[in-house]
Order: sequence, then structure tokens, then C-alpha cells
Amino acid sequence: MGKKLAQASDHYSVFRRSRFGATRVSALALVFAAVALAPARAEAAAAKPAPVKAPAFDARRPADIIALLAAMDANAEILRKDQGQIFMKVTTPGGGFGTQMVGCDEVTGTCRAIALFSAFSSRSVNMAQINDYNRSQLTCRGIMTPSGEPSVMYAALLNARMTREEMREHVGVWQGCLTGFGEFIRDPVAFLSRPQG
Repeated sequence: MGKKLAQASDHYSVFRRSRFGATRVSALALVFAAVALAPARAEAAAAKPAPVKAPAFDARRPADIIALLAAMDANAEILRKDQGQIFMKVTTPGGGFGTQMVGCDEVTGTCRAIALFSAFSSRSVNMAQINDYNRSQLTCRGIMTPSGEPSVMYAALLNARMTREEMREHVGVWQGCLTGFGEFIRDPVAFLSRPQG
């Protein structure tokens, strides 16, 4: 009828011991103990706040791209929105670049693709060399701006399954494009004469 509880050898109990050496406690005593412990348990649960769950990342949302870049020590700000496109200016400790999100839907607040781009003031390359650069690259694309400045771009399609880590990889590829294109415009002949990875 009573519930048997294990008793440590150095523990003194006010309950009488059974012939099996365990303490015999009445059901009423267990109820009183549970009632006495309930407020303490409630206070402990109230004192420990539930962990804050980070909102789900969606690479299609401009705000999430801005937050991701901020976590990478870059400041992005929206300059303008125009016919389903969002143009941003990104500033980093090492320089700046532009970002364009395209296929944007005002209702859902999501976009279909992103392009990262930067123009260089050097005019040491010509269109034939830009074409040769493009043939040597898998992901980076060089163009000549209407004003004659060499520019590099990296673009990626976006989807709801893309993780923060995957988007960070895209930004990493873009950083590689910037570095490589900078080497290209400094010395296009030397750049194009070596094997490209």
C-alpha cells in the first residue's frame, strides 16, 4: 500500500522503516510533498526564459540579405526600387560594391535572383581582353560599362531552401571574383597567360 523509497545510509528519516530497509511513506505525505514543491518548480520554470528562436532565413528577402551582409561586417542599404528590382549599395572595410535583386514581388516581399557587381576606374583592358577573361572564368563575368570602365558581376538564382551558409558561400565566390578581376585589370596579359582554376 505504501510506496517504497530508497534511503541513503547517512540520511535520517522521520518515517518508520519497513522490514525491507526502505522508508514507508503514506500516500497523503506524498501529496503534501508534491503540493509543497509545486510553487518552487513553477518559479524555476518562470525564471528560465524559453530560448528565442531565430526567424527562418529566406535568401529571397532583401532584409535577410542585408542582415547576412551585416553579420559579415558589411553595411547594405537600399538605394531604390524600380519595376521589380531592388538596388543596394554595400560598404565593407575593404571597399564597396553594388547589389541588385531582380524579379521582386511587392506582395510576398521576395525576389528571384541577386547580382553583385563592381566597376573599376582603370581603363587598362579592352573588350577583347574582357571576352578572354569571360572564357577563362566559370562564375565571374566581366563587362565594359557604357562609360568604358571594366566591371565584374556575379549572379545567383534564389530559392526558399537556400540556407545562410549557402548564401555566405555565394558571397565568398563574389569576393573571389573581385580579387581575381582586380588582378586581371592590373595586368590582363599576365592574368590571361596563367592557368585559371
